[in-house]
Amino acid sequence: MKYILLAIGILSLMNAHMVLRVSNFSIGFALQIGISLAVIAYALLYKRIYQKFHIMMGLACLLPALLVVFLFVYGKSSNVDYTEDVVIVLGAAVVGETVTRPLARRLDAALHYWQNNPDAYIIVCGGLGNRAVITEAEAMARYLARRGVPRERILLEEYSTSTYENLAFAKEILDEHFPDGFSAVLVTNDFHIYRGVRTARRIGIDVNRLGAYTDWYSWPVNYLREMLAVAHMWVFA
Repeated sequence: MKYILLAIGILSLMNAHMVLRVSNFSIGFALQIGISLAVIAYALLYKRIYQKFHIMMGLACLLPALLVVFLFVYGKSSNVDYTEDVVIVLGAAVVGETVTRPLARRLDAALHYWQNNPDAYIIVCGGLGNRAVITEAEAMARYLARRGVPRERILLEEYSTSTYENLAFAKEILDEHFPDGFSAVLVTNDFHIYRGVRTARRIGIDVNRLGAYTDWYSWPVNYLREMLAVAHMWVFA
């Protein structure tokens, strides 16, 4: 077990370094690095630790594991019917003028939806990130336009800096665009769907959900960050 834990810790550190090269630094990376170092230290001290403490640590890991399973299953369970008026795509990191891979996954899911419902509008959300030279929304709009979505079908929300602002500012635009009301589908990466849907409904948008695929190598940082965000939402929202 000692060597298994040591390998897990080292591989997790390597994973964090690799993913950080293509993503913005976030609390998820801080958590992953901290947990990786803790696992390595635990492995090195493994034979000096009492058996009861090993059991306690195993039980302490059970609840986070169950939360990850819940977020994963919920994010994979789409309920769209392809009659919605608008697709809301939440923002993510842009480097220069290029969408990062997680954001491209969201946009590909939105594009697939639009190809099955070309009457729908797509609203792309996100302001100017710290590694970008254009807003997330503009980069997203260009990505979709290059793949055949007419620019007149794309609405831009270019000022938000968080999931809550993505949805709150998008609602202001959509209320003006659809004065008689609208139906919507929310698109984000599958690990993020639960919090996105809960936030949308709290703001007053009744959404269906469509989770975009998340690359397996980015699971640790994304699920660590999302678990913390969901816990914060449950306590304070």
